Amino acid sequence: MTALQVIELFAGTGPDGEPVVERLQVRVNEDNSCQLVRSPAFVKGIASGDTVKVNKDTRQFELVRRSGNLAIRVFCRGDSVALSDKLTPQLEKLGGELDMESPRLLVYSIHVSCGFDKIEKILNGACDGANSVWYYGNVYDPQDGQTPLNWWQDILKPE
Repeated sequence: MTALQVIELFAGTGPDGEPVVERLQVRVNEDNSCQLVRSPAFVKGIASGDTVKVNKDTRQFELVRRSGNLAIRVFCRGDSVALSDKLTPQLEKLGGELDMESPRLLVYSIHVSCGFDKIEKILNGACDGANSVWYYGNVYDPQDGQTPLNWWQDILKPE
């Protein structure tokens, strides 16, 4: 088994105008591409299991292959523990995983085949009244945040 390594990817620009990077655990493949072990909290457009090639100078990435996982980020105004206790078991029943938990942030990965409607029903139900908001990390174009990427069309296509 390949040992885990850490890469840094560009996550945006901070209020001071300086670049912000996120450190992510990966498995490095023979061709030097990297497979993400967990979904990122701030880097948009990728999820756990995706394979990327990284430009080490710019910390930008090129997507090589999608895993089919959705990245879900839940931001909490209060402590995230109570929300995690409620949300995590429901998503785990669908095969989802809690990738990261901090006092104000939860990050999940779940396969798109579970269905957007099922996933969103769980998220909306758990987050309603919990002083929290959730977002997909890899469903919308990172440039505008609104245009669906539609990468899941081939995965969900009936045979």
